[in-house]
Amino acid sequence: MHKRGRRVLGIDHIGSARTEAELALLEAIAHERLHAGQEQLPLEPGGPSTPAAATGMQATVAGTSSLVLWQALERVYTDLGFDALGDEAFKQLVLARIMEPTSKADTVRVLEDIGVPSRTRETFMRCLSRVVERNYREQIGAACYAHAAPTGRLAAVLYDLTTLHFETPKEDRLRKVGMSKERRVDPQVTVGLLCDPGGFPLAVHLFEGNKAETKTLIPVLTEFQDAHDVQDMIVVADAGMLSAANLLALEEAGFSFIVGSRAAKTPYDLADHFATKGNHFTDGQSVETTRAMGAGKDRRTRRVVYQYSFKRAKNDDRAINAMIKKAEDVAAGRRPLKRDRFVRIDGATKGVDWDLVERARSMTGLKGYVTNIAAEQMDGPAVVAAYQDLYQVERSFRMVKSDLRARPIFHQLRDSIEAHLTIVFAALAISREAQQRTGASIKKILNTLRPLRTATITVGGHQIIADPEISDEARELLNYINPGV
Repeated sequence: MHKRGRRVLGIDHIGSARTEAELALLEAIAHERLHAGQEQLPLEPGGPSTPAAATGMQATVAGTSSLVLWQALERVYTDLGFDALGDEAFKQLVLARIMEPTSKADTVRVLEDIGVPSRTRETFMRCLSRVVERNYREQIGAACYAHAAPTGRLAAVLYDLTTLHFETPKEDRLRKVGMSKERRVDPQVTVGLLCDPGGFPLAVHLFEGNKAETKTLIPVLTEFQDAHDVQDMIVVADAGMLSAANLLALEEAGFSFIVGSRAAKTPYDLADHFATKGNHFTDGQSVETTRAMGAGKDRRTRRVVYQYSFKRAKNDDRAINAMIKKAEDVAAGRRPLKRDRFVRIDGATKGVDWDLVERARSMTGLKGYVTNIAAEQMDGPAVVAAYQDLYQVERSFRMVKSDLRARPIFHQLRDSIEAHLTIVFAALAISREAQQRTGASIKKILNTLRPLRTATITVGGHQIIADPEISDEARELLNYINPGV
C-alpha cells in the first residue's frame, strides 16, 4: 500500500495464498519489492553485503525437472496397459530410452537430469533379468494387440526385417555374419517386426544374423496367431518373403496375403500385354494376370496385380541412366568391374549390353503384387494401397534405429539382447502412439516439451512447485497426448 499521510495513493496486489508455502513466497516477493535495490552494510570490513530481504524469506530454486514431458509419456505408458507389469525400473528404462537413448548404466544420469528419482544401476541390471524371466515381451505384445484390435486396424498386418550389427570380429550362436541390410560384414542379428497398417508394433522377434528372410515369416505369424487366436487376417510383406513354400504355408494357416513380386518376373507375367499393347500404360493403371507357383501337388495359380506409376517410371529411368554411366566407365577402363548391371563381356572386351538396357526401360514404372485374395473381395487398386502401407514398417524401423538407437552395442549374451529388444519394443509402441495422437514426430514432441522445466522453490523453510509457462504449441500437444486432462 502506498500512502501520503492518511491518503492511500495505490495498492499493489501480490497474489493470493492458500497454503503456508504460498504465503511465504508472497511475503518474500513483498519484501523484495519494498526493499528493491537496498543492501545491508557489511558488519565487518570486507565482509559481503547481504540483501535486505535475506531474513529467511529469500526464495531459492532447489532444482528443476522435465516433469511435463515425463508425465505425458507416463500417461501413454499407462494407457497402453504397460503399467500392469508393476515394474517401476522397467518403466524408467523405457521412458528414458525415448527421451535420451543411452546405456542402461547411463540411464541414471538421464533420469537425474529429467528430475525423476532414479533406480540404481544395479537395479536396472536386475531388471533386465526380470524382463526375460517373466516374459515381459509377451505381456507387452498382448497389451499392444488389445490396444490395436478394437480400432479395426487389424484387417491387415505388415511384416518386415532389419539387421543390427555388432562391432566385434567374433561370431557366436546368435551374432553371425549374414546378408546385411546395411551391406556390412560384421556379425549381426536379424529383427522381425510385425505392425498394424498404421505402423503400431504388435510383435518383435530376434533371429540369428544369417537367418534367411523367408524362414522368419511363418514362425512369427504362427506365434502371433496362437497368442491371439487370429483369423481372417491379411499379411502384407515385401518381395524378400516371396517363396512358394511360404505362400502355401500362409494359406494353410488361414491367412490371406499380399506380397511384393520380384521384378525379374515382370516380362513373363505381362507377356500378353507387351505383345498387344507394348509398354504403354497410363498413370495409376492396374493390370491383372496370374502366375503358377510351386511344383507337384503344391502347385498353385496366384493372382498378380501390376500397377504403373509415372513418378516411379521417372525414378527408374534415373537409376537406369546411373547404371549405364557405370557400365560405360567399366567398358572404357575408368572403373573396375564390380557387380555392375548392363555390362557385357565378350572375351577380353567389355561393353554396354544395350538389349538389356532396352528391356529394363520397357518395364520402368511397373510394380507387381502377388495375392491369394479374390478380385471380388479386393480389387487391384485396393491391393496396391494395402501393400503401400508397408512404408509404415520402414518408418518404425527408422525410429528404432535412429530415435531409439536400438543397436545393442552394450550387450553380448542372448538374454541381454532379448531384454534390450523388449525395452525398445515398448518404447516404439509409446512413440508411435504419441505420434498417432498428436500428428507430430516423436522428435518434435521431445523438442517441444523437454524444455518445459518445473521448478522446486525453497522459501521460508517451505518448498513449493512452480509450473513452467506452457506455450500454445506445447499445450496443443499435451491436450492430444492426455485427452481430458
